[in-house]
Amino acid sequence: MRRPSHRPAPHRRAPRHLVILALCLALLATATACGSGDKDTTTLRVLASSELRDMEPLLDDLRRDTGVELDMEYKATVDAGDGLTPGNYRHDLAWLSSDRYFQLRLKESRSTAKPLATTTMLSPVVVGVKPDTAKALRKRAKGGQVSWADIADAAAAGSVRFGMADPKHTNSGLSALVGVATAAAGTGSALRAEDVSCDRLRGFRTGQKLTADSSADLRERYVAHQDRLDALITYESELLSLNAGGKLHQKLEIIYPKDGMVLSDYPLLLLDPAKRDAYDKVVDWLKSPSTQKKIMERTLRRPIGAEVRRDPRLRADIGNALYFPDQRAVVDQLVEDYGDPRLPTAHHVIFLLDFSTSMRGPRVASLRAAFAGLSGADTSATGKFVRFYQGERITVMRFGGSVLGERDITVGGRKELDSVRSFVATDDFDDSTAIWSALDHAYRKASDIARDHPGQPISIVLMTDGENTSGITRQEFERRYAARAEAVRGVPTFPLRFGEADTAELTRAARTTGGRMVDAGARSLPDAFKEIRGC
Repeated sequence: MRRPSHRPAPHRRAPRHLVILALCLALLATATACGSGDKDTTTLRVLASSELRDMEPLLDDLRRDTGVELDMEYKATVDAGDGLTPGNYRHDLAWLSSDRYFQLRLKESRSTAKPLATTTMLSPVVVGVKPDTAKALRKRAKGGQVSWADIADAAAAGSVRFGMADPKHTNSGLSALVGVATAAAGTGSALRAEDVSCDRLRGFRTGQKLTADSSADLRERYVAHQDRLDALITYESELLSLNAGGKLHQKLEIIYPKDGMVLSDYPLLLLDPAKRDAYDKVVDWLKSPSTQKKIMERTLRRPIGAEVRRDPRLRADIGNALYFPDQRAVVDQLVEDYGDPRLPTAHHVIFLLDFSTSMRGPRVASLRAAFAGLSGADTSATGKFVRFYQGERITVMRFGGSVLGERDITVGGRKELDSVRSFVATDDFDDSTAIWSALDHAYRKASDIARDHPGQPISIVLMTDGENTSGITRQEFERRYAARAEAVRGVPTFPLRFGEADTAELTRAARTTGGRMVDAGARSLPDAFKEIRGC
């Protein structure tokens, strides 16, 4: 019997198409592993302004082109700046619409490690206005060029109702507020502590009818409430995007205030020096002409260089950028004075005016000129910022040996303003001057207001040109003042010294009540009234 053969079976070749398929799959797997492996991608943690969410679609291109991925954490710009603690950063980079507030904190901390910063794009904070409102503003403005003072004047008069992001949290709101306050100061330089005054912001503030904690939220709220607003103060890029979005009943005309704007430059800050190589890759990519063009097309922010041909909508001249304050305390005081834009703006100011016989002639004429200016006759830049504003409550008292007359108004229009002017136009003078009795009467009035309107800010402006000749003494006034309720003791008196009034006595009254005295002896009475509007 023959044994079966144990020769190996003949080797069969795999079909050629299967070999090619296997080779392709192997190559594809290799390419995928090389292109997407974590070991080849650097991830940077970034604290970013919330308005930079519109850059997210471009960040995939950044990762593909550079191998650097940005892990973004978004916050409102001012809040983000507050969260950056020198020497204790929790992120590798910060990408803010502006780092000015952070730089003030850095300066205050006396840190020697200043993060490297690179500008990535530009957008000024401007005013978008409905066509009819823009036409009216230009008609009233000198040379047709609208200023922040013109905006404030129109807001105080009730003809401009605007939306603006909260300056306590956002760069756009803070930048607009700096612009308004800088224009109000009239110095042409960065705001100083002595330039910040709450009375110069009240008229502008009363026009704000809409707010939000980010510029993106503000934009959406404006769309929802556009029929009850006249204007929107925000970035140029946001306004252009709104106009292009098809959601507006009327497109907004962009006004570039002639007295200057604060420019946002979107700096990218290197917080962790160990990540410098990756930071440089990101910066080079962002600054490249091709990326700058994409940024402009997607966000309508201005490119930083001349290599990119600008969209026609981005060619308007923005003039000189306004100086930002160089002290954090100045900015903080500015924001505090402006207050919460969600709360009512109305204050109650009691004007206590000396109508003794010594006020006859030029002195009372000067007083009347002051009230005419506060009623809107003063068209200077500073006059527009301190005028009586919509909703403001005013009590005007004339006194001699006693209170000669008293009038209450709530400013709503020309009728109420004319009422104030007619009240001080009288020639009803008295031979005596009872300063302290009149001031005691004003505090009784303040007590009634505090009872009827709890929490409403109240202040007293006392104008006199002489010494006390009748009525109670200063000591008796102080005794009565000390016995009043706490809310009433919180009402400050702002004496305005004129003529032969006793400086020491008026200064003491101011200190006792928490106010301050202004001496009108070295200036005109209208200018003194502009300085001391009850705060």
